[in-house]
Amino acid sequence: MKAFFAPQTSFSGLDAEAAGALITAVTDVALIVDAQGIIRDRSFQTEELAEELEQGSSWIGRAWIDTVSIDSHAKVRAILKDAEAGAPGRNRHVNHTTLSGADVPIVYSAMRVGNSRDIIICGRDLRSISTLQRRLLDAQHSMERDYTRLRQVETRYRLLFQMSPEAVLIVDAVTQRVVEANAAATRILEGPNARLIDRSFTDLFNAESQLALQALLAGMRVAARGEEIRARLADSQREILVSAALFRQENATFFLIRLAGAPAEGRREVAATPARAGFAQMVEHAPDGIVLTTPDGLILAANPAFLDMAELAGEEQARGEPLDRWLGRPGVDLDVLMANLRQRGAVRLFATSLRGEFGAKLDVELSAAALGEGGAAAFGFTIRNVGRRLGNDRRAGLEMPRSVEQLTELIGRVSLKELVRESTDMIERLCIEAALEVTGDNRASAAEMLGLSRQSLYVKLRRYGLGDLDDEPKI
Repeated sequence: MKAFFAPQTSFSGLDAEAAGALITAVTDVALIVDAQGIIRDRSFQTEELAEELEQGSSWIGRAWIDTVSIDSHAKVRAILKDAEAGAPGRNRHVNHTTLSGADVPIVYSAMRVGNSRDIIICGRDLRSISTLQRRLLDAQHSMERDYTRLRQVETRYRLLFQMSPEAVLIVDAVTQRVVEANAAATRILEGPNARLIDRSFTDLFNAESQLALQALLAGMRVAARGEEIRARLADSQREILVSAALFRQENATFFLIRLAGAPAEGRREVAATPARAGFAQMVEHAPDGIVLTTPDGLILAANPAFLDMAELAGEEQARGEPLDRWLGRPGVDLDVLMANLRQRGAVRLFATSLRGEFGAKLDVELSAAALGEGGAAAFGFTIRNVGRRLGNDRRAGLEMPRSVEQLTELIGRVSLKELVRESTDMIERLCIEAALEVTGDNRASAAEMLGLSRQSLYVKLRRYGLGDLDDEPKI
């Protein structure tokens, strides 16, 4: 410890009152304790800290050791012993237990006061540091869980990729070189000892097939989907079916190439028939509504799940009718969907509502895709009831939105005036919750931080149902 060079001169004008004010200003808690550990005097930097620690009963005249938690008794004895012996003060972390059950961490150091046997003990409140440490640990644990989850997902992906009987290649969209290849692709292309990684994908095929493959990949960059084509391998001249899909990973773009042996045309049609029949049966029994419409939004076909949502007795009641008769706001939601489908070819998880013939209203999520050449032949829609996920109708005021995403879902279903009120309430509640968290649920400090009176804060706490208000003063 580096002491003052001339304290007698520097502090010659410092009386007892000034010394006490100085100690109070530089510490959060200051105690004057006698040789038996009895508190003779104390000071707190804030009234809130004094109320929380003393809990309505003054510490003066009490043994200091009785004010701390049981696990801190040994530290209190060590502090008093070192101070009594005149040893250099060592900072020790001591916990005070409050009526709420939460510990208030204070770091204390002690020293003798002149020739007197009294000991002055100075403490600093560590709650803000403890809060930061807890948040750091929570963030670290969250990162570790995410890292473990990612490793597990990657392991499952690798296992599935290699065990899949379908031949799959991952090809860099810029260089057109093979990045990954599973065992099935290796067997089809060049046998078990083939080295496919970093080879040019098109070089695996003959010259005629290379032109068709280049056209396929070029079309994928524009439309993100393409037709299945036939190609012949460069060495064996074996004909195989090649299909591709485009995807992005981080800042790179890749092709997922699927390879399959090309059967004779007749066999291919026979094999496809049972699969098509099973697919049609799946559409009929799907729990989500599935609807096929014309480019103008007129219903061509609908499965039973959609008929149940729309409260229709049969498909004939829906066929030829505009979809927006039941979906969202007439003339608004469907027009937005159609415009996006014509422009992008697909829409995912569009939040809207569906009205039944007899007045029932459901919150739904809708995904859609353009079908046919150029996306102009028909549109297919899948409609999922998400009422249970969203909970009770927010327009009834039973539950306040908790996020921007939930507020966005209300657009078009409530008026702008109600939406602005919901947004204001959400922001106000989030600010109060954040202030209570930062102050360790100290409502007096939270009110000061928010620029509110304590009475106004209690009113808002009751309004939003925050905290235990049984012991708070009634307004």
